[in-house]
Amino acid sequence: MRRTPDPRFLAEGVGLAGAVAWLFYRSLAAFFLLAPLSLVWEKRRSRQKREREKALLSGQLKEMLGSVVTALRAGRSAENAFREALRDMEYEFGKEAPVCRELVLICRGLDNHMPLEGLVADLAVRAGTGEMAEFAEIFAIARKNGGNLAEILDRTASQIRDRMETLEEIRLMLAGRRMEQTIMDLVPFLIILYISLTSPGFFDVLYGNPAGALFMTACLAVYLAALVMAEKILDIRV
Repeated sequence: MRRTPDPRFLAEGVGLAGAVAWLFYRSLAAFFLLAPLSLVWEKRRSRQKREREKALLSGQLKEMLGSVVTALRAGRSAENAFREALRDMEYEFGKEAPVCRELVLICRGLDNHMPLEGLVADLAVRAGTGEMAEFAEIFAIARKNGGNLAEILDRTASQIRDRMETLEEIRLMLAGRRMEQTIMDLVPFLIILYISLTSPGFFDVLYGNPAGALFMTACLAVYLAALVMAEKILDIRV
């Protein structure tokens, strides 16, 4: 299904195109030439949003696994363990939390007599993490073959939670580096803006003539290349 662009990110892209057109060219024509790049900006920001939501859900799923195992050890059935996990997660994160929405889908499926193994597998697909896929697979095998479900899932969930905690630490370190990079990304704009406001006419020689436009385009190209390189360096998949 074709994705619908997010209007907020499109508006950000248009605003960014306007800022670049004014700072680098002082030209309305440059704005119209740069405006289509707002689609690229929207795609980038939407991808970042999905990654943040995925990371948030991953952290909450770690707590959900602990709640499910605790309920199983208390003698609850697997179905009731997930229902109790929903109550625990609503209390801890609020009803609008991503993990609560996922657990609501599982509980609705149980109310419609759908197999729990399939519902957990669907949750793993939506979460998009290898850890949840592993949990869903082991859960299905343990339910099929019998045995001490609580003990099996306790060992599995413990290992998965340890890996998730390590991934969260890596994400936190990367978040700090990305914040530093964002500040560095803004520095060239702020320098041009500062000089333009404090020394009017300083950049006039660069505007309204082909040589100046060519020079500013070269500067913009170098800046964009640096942005792409920095993003690739920080694009560490965890």
